[in-house]
Amino acid sequence: MDTSVICPRFESAISILSQRWTGLIIYQLLSGPQRFSKLTEVIGISGRLLSERLKNLEAQGLVSRTVYPETPVRIEYELTEKGKSLKPVMDEIQSWSQEWIEAPPETTAETK
Repeated sequence: MDTSVICPRFESAISILSQRWTGLIIYQLLSGPQRFSKLTEVIGISGRLLSERLKNLEAQGLVSRTVYPETPVRIEYELTEKGKSLKPVMDEIQSWSQEWIEAPPETTAETK
């Protein structure tokens, strides 16, 4: 592999994945379709920022949005086939992190 020249496709892929929160959103959606509120709760991201990231992922063809005409309206997000194809990448990052990244210190009610 010639690393002296960066492939534009590789650069674009890294640009997408390196946006803050994007990897966590993809990782969370690997477990299946989820509602907006669940994503904000589990990931710990603001609604405004999550909305922005989901729109970007939709534009990239990684996430699809389904609106269910119920009262109240239910909206779910899920990975497309393109998004699901990132599973091996995410699994490898997970494995790498377990081996090489030190666990953050435990937080307790006293330290918050």
